[in-house]
Amino acid sequence: MLRLRYIIAATLLLTPTLLVAEENGQSHPLHTIAISPQADRIEKDIQTLVNFGTRHTLSETKSDTRGIGAARRWIKAEFERISEQCGGCLEVYYQSEVISGERRIPDPVEVVSVIAIQRGTTDPGRYVIMSGDIDSRVTDVMDFTSDSPGANDNASGLAGTLEAARILTQYKFNGSIVYAALAGEEQGLFGGKIMAEAAKKDNWRIVGVLNNDMIGNIEGINGVVNNTTARIFAEGTRMLETPAEATSRRFRGGEVDSPSRNLARYIDLIADNYVPNLDTMVVYRLDRFRRGGHHRPFNDLGYPGIRIMETNEHYDRQHQDLRTENGINYGDTIDGVNFEYAAKLTGLNAASLASLSWAPQPPTNVSISGAVKPSTTLAWDKVNAETNPHLKGYKIYWRYTDAPQWQFSRFVGDVSEATLENVVIDNYFFGVASVSKNGYESPVVFPGAAGAFLPGSDD
Repeated sequence: MLRLRYIIAATLLLTPTLLVAEENGQSHPLHTIAISPQADRIEKDIQTLVNFGTRHTLSETKSDTRGIGAARRWIKAEFERISEQCGGCLEVYYQSEVISGERRIPDPVEVVSVIAIQRGTTDPGRYVIMSGDIDSRVTDVMDFTSDSPGANDNASGLAGTLEAARILTQYKFNGSIVYAALAGEEQGLFGGKIMAEAAKKDNWRIVGVLNNDMIGNIEGINGVVNNTTARIFAEGTRMLETPAEATSRRFRGGEVDSPSRNLARYIDLIADNYVPNLDTMVVYRLDRFRRGGHHRPFNDLGYPGIRIMETNEHYDRQHQDLRTENGINYGDTIDGVNFEYAAKLTGLNAASLASLSWAPQPPTNVSISGAVKPSTTLAWDKVNAETNPHLKGYKIYWRYTDAPQWQFSRFVGDVSEATLENVVIDNYFFGVASVSKNGYESPVVFPGAAGAFLPGSDD
């Protein structure tokens, strides 16, 4: 095992820069991608989805103009049209399963999602996923006949997913990008469950799931109007954590360093560095209080996944029958969507997907030692050289234990172990990221099972 030792004085600690800076007066590719989404295209897609009347999971499937069947056929055709523009670079298919005997799906119903995969050039078995939901609902979750426009919840997230595909298919990436239109969310997160289980069966190495659920509202029920902030929800400890891993975490730390949390920190830095006039708030919770979204089924199987959404929700526009009472308009109609804001959050997604896919795979089997010593040593398994030919080396990150974001970093080269002299293990949290020759970095991997992005993977 190669070994490299660094003597680091406190005055030399460096605030991390996630990626290479802009050079020669030209915009960084991630900045170009971040500002590429077009509000008018997003508005057009949302209007098309609204025009299907209802997209309830139990709604009409034979009509060409109304119901979830017409909606999913249009989505598939739109992904295929995008693929034609890039010379067939997307693999587009339906993913389905018949669900029955559930509280919200008592009788057999085929839940059908639309999946589009943009294969990576060197590491096609590594995936990042952007998802939006097809279905909509009104007050009664079992009412599948009433008009349910679902403009913000969640035509906005689905339109953003389509727009991200239009932009990113103009580029080639090392890893694969998946654009997912998931069905059955309101009835029990079934589209996500079906996709997550299929991914596990097919041994997908998923680095991140970016679930977009409501990205178009800027006016909160509390009267706040703000188009400059967004939330990133990220769970703490893994659902699949074993008792032994929990005991280890108790003594080593990792409660706030799950892969989902470090994925969220990564996206937060993308916003800071490349998305104009957007500040993201990382929320240390799986989702809103006692609520859920389509990233959860992936989290349930151990995959890193987060939810990106607006900061200010308007509950009169969520899960409501279309009506007016006491001068208040209820219902999720398109006039409640801010298309420029939806474009901004789409840009955040697109830039994050690009960065994750251009970066090398995150390191695996990261370990740490240094108890009762003046220095801290980290070790890891190098990523596969054939699938990561663009690897330059690795960077160690560390931060104070109460700091929300990584504070200090040091590039240590193409090695598998490094020691930080006079950096005491007791006072910081640590992690390791892979770095490409062009400066793209993987998310930071916290040592041990608590932080592993690819547990048990063979890279």
